[in-house]
Amino acid sequence: MTTPQELHDRGVRAMNRGRHTEARRLFERARSEVARAGGERSDLDGRIATSLAYVLSETGEHRLAMELCRAVLTYDAIVESTRGVLHSQVALLHMLQGETGLAMAEFDQALEMLDDPRRIAIAHLNRGNVHLQRKELTAARLDFEQSFSAFRQAGDEYGAAKALHNLGYAHFLAGDLVAALRDMANAYPTVAAEGPVMTAMVEQDRAEVLMAAGLHEEGATALAAAAIAYGRRRLYQRRGEAELALARSLVLSDPNRASVAARDAVRRFRRTGANAWEARAEATLLTARIEAGGRTLALAGRGLTLAHALERQGLRWEAAAARIDAARVSLRRNELGPARDALHAVGSVERAPIAVRLLDREVRADLAELDGRRAHALGHVRAGLSDLHAWQSSFGSLDLQTGVAGHGIRLAWRGLTLAVDSGKPDVLFEWSERARMLASRVQPVRAPEDEQIVADLAELREMAAGTGNRDTEREAELRRRVRERAWQHRGSGEVADPVTLDELREGLDPTTALVAYVATADCLVALVVTAESTTWVDLGDRGPITDLLGGLLPDLDVAAAEMPDAMGRFVRQELAVRLEAIAARLVAPVLDAVGGRSVVLTPSGVLAGVPWTLLPGFTGRPVTVAQSATSWLARRTTPLRSASAGFVAGPRVARAEDEVTAAAKEWPNALVLTGGAAGAAAACELAESVDVLHVAAHGRHSAENPLFSGLQLADGPWFGYDIDRLRRAPDVVLLSACEVGRSNVRWGEELLGMTTAWLHAGARCVIASPAAVNDRAAYDVLVAVHQRLAAGLEPAAALAEAVPAVSADTAPVPLVCFG
Repeated sequence: MTTPQELHDRGVRAMNRGRHTEARRLFERARSEVARAGGERSDLDGRIATSLAYVLSETGEHRLAMELCRAVLTYDAIVESTRGVLHSQVALLHMLQGETGLAMAEFDQALEMLDDPRRIAIAHLNRGNVHLQRKELTAARLDFEQSFSAFRQAGDEYGAAKALHNLGYAHFLAGDLVAALRDMANAYPTVAAEGPVMTAMVEQDRAEVLMAAGLHEEGATALAAAAIAYGRRRLYQRRGEAELALARSLVLSDPNRASVAARDAVRRFRRTGANAWEARAEATLLTARIEAGGRTLALAGRGLTLAHALERQGLRWEAAAARIDAARVSLRRNELGPARDALHAVGSVERAPIAVRLLDREVRADLAELDGRRAHALGHVRAGLSDLHAWQSSFGSLDLQTGVAGHGIRLAWRGLTLAVDSGKPDVLFEWSERARMLASRVQPVRAPEDEQIVADLAELREMAAGTGNRDTEREAELRRRVRERAWQHRGSGEVADPVTLDELREGLDPTTALVAYVATADCLVALVVTAESTTWVDLGDRGPITDLLGGLLPDLDVAAAEMPDAMGRFVRQELAVRLEAIAARLVAPVLDAVGGRSVVLTPSGVLAGVPWTLLPGFTGRPVTVAQSATSWLARRTTPLRSASAGFVAGPRVARAEDEVTAAAKEWPNALVLTGGAAGAAAACELAESVDVLHVAAHGRHSAENPLFSGLQLADGPWFGYDIDRLRRAPDVVLLSACEVGRSNVRWGEELLGMTTAWLHAGARCVIASPAAVNDRAAYDVLVAVHQRLAAGLEPAAALAEAVPAVSADTAPVPLVCFG
């Protein structure tokens, strides 16, 4: 016959795996066996009841769970340590309801009574979660570290993994995504092995990190899956928490979806009687409504009411966000007095999470602008972006740096709008640089070699090169692992200041002009800077150029194809007409100020993908497309290296070997990789040893994750991740491949793709195409480029002399010099 203790032990195992229905049945059966043996109100009965109370709370019967714990505390027979467990359980019930003050008092009392290392570990684990709810992150980390040590002392590796995972979540809330991903990744196998509920819990937390890193759809999908997993097991409180996390993560990018998720969370918390959690969900719903344009007086009043409720719970930063939301509504209603009062009540947010700090700066900038204090408004925006850059500089991953830039895009756009309205060239130039440098201001750091990343990339290459059915699940897992391991590399902690307009003019020679294209929500402006002058050029409404660019890349792709003569002439003539119309909007208005100079362009993200070398007015003129004026000037501090050249030909490209062989003849002692020798490892070794590298291969741009864009070599793709880990990069890189000059535009201004990977790795310039390139046309142009490079011309000048104007008779070659 099974004893009550054995039934209790089995119930605990089921409970830890999220099988709450089974656990409840076992606990109730154990209590019945205790009663049959005459052991009511015994210590064993109390311990079983404590476990049953947890299951009842998890399944939505909070009141019954609390009554059970309070009743057991009246038993005279229970020992001190069991009382400690009961107080710990009561604390947990308060915590699950969001009643953080009551929970903290009970945990403190419990820890004075407990003597078993495992029970002490559990209490510290749960008290750490209370500190998390209150955003007391230093205290939370201390509790989780103590919990981890106590679980290890008790020999409980599963418990230790839970503590480590929670420590990772505390790092996440503190903004340290690198430490968060490291700890969560180390804990994941042990925690997730305990069953689908625990998997859902760790996936939920990981999803919040993903969304903070800018991967909104991937994170939202994981949070929605976690909510469904909880719902299937009737874990209504957990489901509400997942829905609230989803709402919070979507509130800026998709306020309508956030409203739906927040309303679902409100209903869930009402069902479980979790009033404190309900207030948090209501605050998120309020934010979503304001993000969607809400401006009623009732919304402002609701924000202040929720702020008071959240403050009573000890949730200082949630309360601050609610007051800031109230101020936003008042500003929309042009009620500056109430807005000032709400912001005054917020106080200092210096230690708040980054999202609260940035929102605070944004709203204070709005207030200053409405007060007519534009300089103060720009000061708030500048300070907010400085906070963002300080955070970004902790990340070594290019992918992560560009992903988290999204947190600052609204401030950057505000700065640009204020700068355009100012009419001052120096102000416009400053914000042109700041807005396009949300990630590139961070000084790159060479990450240490990661053997796991190297092995995973090699396996991905092997899978891509295989002829059989591909294991899509394994491929997705490898891509996820490469991405997240790369995220775990620490950054330099250094941020470069953008150059000033005067510094730029001093750095320009008389033969070069810089044209900064600035886009706001409504208009386009260009600033033409030369050593002698600065000219502001209004380019009109943004709409017409957006329409012209809409079908440009497909037109370029079609024009590169081999077609019958009559069809080819028609397609290319139509392309020429489109390019002339684009040039009339973007190029013709700046030509008077540019004169006969070569051009450096810093275009806004909306202009990514423009084949600048094909636009009338720029055709035949040296043109360099720079990430920023600051980065372009920095690259010019050392002489261009062009003493040695290397060439790589990938498979299944009709003229690849002919192209690299012909181009290599222009260089003494050129190194050439073809056939089976042209694999990724050999290409990396070659890239690290030469000044000029030319790769002729099929290329593929990955919109899902641009660092998985690649060039097809003999053994599979040569990924952006391979490029980013090179110990030394060539100064000049020529990519004779379709699409790899294409970039994803993240958050409006941040570009990421193969060209950015090469530049981040240390290349000085990259010649590549944003669209398909005709093999025959590329052959002629690139051989001509090498003739000129070997003769000592700068890359942009060599390309300008080699690229022909678009005509009906020849396929276009949309190669662009990026740098």
